[in-house]
Amino acid sequence: MMKFDEFFDRVDQSKLTLPARPEVQTMHLLGNEALFQLPLIALIILLMAKDRRKPKIAEIGQLVGESIEASLIGFKGSSQHLGWSANLRVRTVKALNFLELTNLVEIPNRKARIAITEMGKRVIGKALENDDDLAYNLAKIGLAYRNICVSRQLDLELT
Repeated sequence: MMKFDEFFDRVDQSKLTLPARPEVQTMHLLGNEALFQLPLIALIILLMAKDRRKPKIAEIGQLVGESIEASLIGFKGSSQHLGWSANLRVRTVKALNFLELTNLVEIPNRKARIAITEMGKRVIGKALENDDDLAYNLAKIGLAYRNICVSRQLDLELT
């Protein structure tokens, strides 16, 4: 029976190489970890706070997930269900905490809705004014957020 150290010694002596060929994928579906970066989540929260329909604090995590899912191709029709992702919600809380500590948003206790500050408006305005992928995707996410809000309002009126 070969021992653990002996195995690695023999591999080193034999100069064993394993060829690796990257497999070509035609379709890239993004996993839960792909877009859960705090800067992107923070920008999405600023985008929502800038909108006329201010999100409730308790719903921000779900709204971020639903907006990403509705607007980005990699998540459309996927089984990820980002609106219900605990990982996304934790990261959303961290992003919201960062925004509050840097005075980009305020959270008034009475209203339980997020409010954007003037500095926050300048930050999101700067991100949206460029002609790049970030601005395009943020615009798509903003549209998805508005559609979600309108859909929810219509659902409330029907019941």
